[in-house]
Amino acid sequence: MRVVFMGTPDFAVPSLKALVDAGHDVRAVVTQPDRPKGRGKKYAPPPVKEIALSLNLPVIQPVQIKDPDFIDLLRGYSPEVIVVVAYGRILPPAILLLPEHGCVNVHASLLPKYRGAAPIHRAVINGEKITGVTTMFIDEGLDTGDMILREKVPIFMEDTVGDVHDRLSAVGARLLVETMDMIGQGRAPRIPQTGESSYAPVLTGADELIIWEKPAQDIYNLIRGMNPWPGARTYLGGKMLKIWRATILDEEQLLARPGRVMGTARDGILVGTGKGLLVINELQMQGAKRMSAADFLRGTPAPLGVILSNVPEKETVCGDSGNV
Repeated sequence: MRVVFMGTPDFAVPSLKALVDAGHDVRAVVTQPDRPKGRGKKYAPPPVKEIALSLNLPVIQPVQIKDPDFIDLLRGYSPEVIVVVAYGRILPPAILLLPEHGCVNVHASLLPKYRGAAPIHRAVINGEKITGVTTMFIDEGLDTGDMILREKVPIFMEDTVGDVHDRLSAVGARLLVETMDMIGQGRAPRIPQTGESSYAPVLTGADELIIWEKPAQDIYNLIRGMNPWPGARTYLGGKMLKIWRATILDEEQLLARPGRVMGTARDGILVGTGKGLLVINELQMQGAKRMSAADFLRGTPAPLGVILSNVPEKETVCGDSGNV
């Protein structure tokens, strides 16, 4: 079928490749404008642009998706279907009505759960054991359109959001090709979304902060739900400390001072929480590279007794500590 593909981040790349490999006529690829990236803030293309150019596909990067000139340009490609995978903008009615078979979205959740911008992060942070991918016809609501296909995907206890992202991205690409086959053959169902819905809003800086008063299990889920992006953070010695990996040592112990550095273990730094003990295994001090806790301790004395905080000025030191 004649297709216009709209997508931006790494998650969308396997879907674009799968469409091309399946023989669909991808007339153009629409993606977000290049953005400043990294410490040097140099403009870098989004991942979908890079792969589209490598496949010799025309690339369009509109600043305003409602721009009439851009919509006329889309119309000129005569798409039978517009495929949207993590594009990053809500499509206006003028685009939704443009293709003969409508606009199809690959969404990284089992709708109607986790509608919105950050379904993978929110599912891991919330400790879900099952997530999945849904393909659907896009309507004017936020991820409210009729479903076509759904497939469950497990979230294992050790998974980071990166692990789940890669798994869902591959499943989404395969499900998209099956969906396109069904649409082309006129047998794609339109299944209304039913059941309890939830919303997965875009991550904010406040979401990254570790609240040590929470149980160890919740903090563990936050840490893996922020790895590899953007990182769960706390403060140590007035500097931001990102924690990339941790393990739970005890889920029941109650402490008077959550966030207190209790001591060191063979594989990390032991910290108390609101309920239970956590071992920090991998970390990154502000201005330094990511490293194991063991390597950190070789160059830095263990901050025993320090109370880690979600604001730098509230860090305190108290009590005795010891090795575990």
